Amino acid sequence: MNIKLKYLVEDVDRHGNVRCYVRVRGKPKVRVRGIPGTAEFMSTYQAALSETNSEDKSRKYQRAAIGSFGYACLAYYASAEFKVLDPKTQQWRRSALDKICQQHGHKPIALVQPKHIRMLRDEKAATPAAANQRLRAVKALFKWAVEVDMAPNDSARDVKAIQVLGEGFHSWTPAEIKQYEQTHPIGTKARLAMALILLTAARREDAIRFGPQHIKDGRLRYTQAKNEHRKPNHMDIPVHPELGRIIAATAPSRHLTFLVNDNGRPFTTRHFTRVFRKWCDEAGLPHCSAHGLRYAITAYLAEQKATSHEIMAITGHRSLAEVERYTKAAQKPALADSGMARIKR
Repeated sequence: MNIKLKYLVEDVDRHGNVRCYVRVRGKPKVRVRGIPGTAEFMSTYQAALSETNSEDKSRKYQRAAIGSFGYACLAYYASAEFKVLDPKTQQWRRSALDKICQQHGHKPIALVQPKHIRMLRDEKAATPAAANQRLRAVKALFKWAVEVDMAPNDSARDVKAIQVLGEGFHSWTPAEIKQYEQTHPIGTKARLAMALILLTAARREDAIRFGPQHIKDGRLRYTQAKNEHRKPNHMDIPVHPELGRIIAATAPSRHLTFLVNDNGRPFTTRHFTRVFRKWCDEAGLPHCSAHGLRYAITAYLAEQKATSHEIMAITGHRSLAEVERYTKAAQKPALADSGMARIKR
């Protein structure tokens, strides 16, 4: 095994087959399937970590009484509906519900009212995105609980999410991209990381998994990490010449991924986000982010009059509505020019 990940070990069975496991002291080992370094392997590894790390949190309410909120959560985790979710979705939903159960797991789920769910939501009002994520987890739980007669009514159905002000991630400007490039020249890991996102329109979790095995005959072929187990989205795009030049000019990682951390291991999404934040700060761009590059290239494609379907084929967006936000924003200056030209003296 040429891959080193936290808690990852290998055992050889009686037939001589090498098998990988996540093993944490004092806890049962969890099998990790797939070929090390592949998308399947990394996904099952993350799921195994999530399963192992969640055991301690669940222990506080694993003996919850039948009919309690905690009991419903444990039943939900064991349900087929939960198990078919993407491992990352399982992870954040379980994390959100576990934190609620630590304080309210013993309370009857039948007595939960909309006002109680609004209180849970508002506990995180200082961070609206986190509050809304908690609300989505509770909504999913109650929707399932009503269907299996574990809750008398869906108390979360009509609870609204907190309105998030602002426009979300900042989209990089050409000047900001140039400023970053001047700080991090070709050949550096920072420059390669930027190119892997900007010149593919990939998400962070996809860019950190790219490796030589994904490029063949001048094309980048991969399956997007988002919902890859429920609704896999297979991507097939040409490798931009500039990206090919930057990859060739960067020292190979001797790994299945182009990008590795300082320990020579593949990045996790969280670690990569922190490191890219540091690279942006070094370039004097504290307001820029890795995900903002995906926004930037999508907006640029719209400004170059790429059709919505052309953009979707590159970015992997599944609906026209998602892409049309960019195309409409790109068309506004030109429409304003033509509109002003109609004003007679």
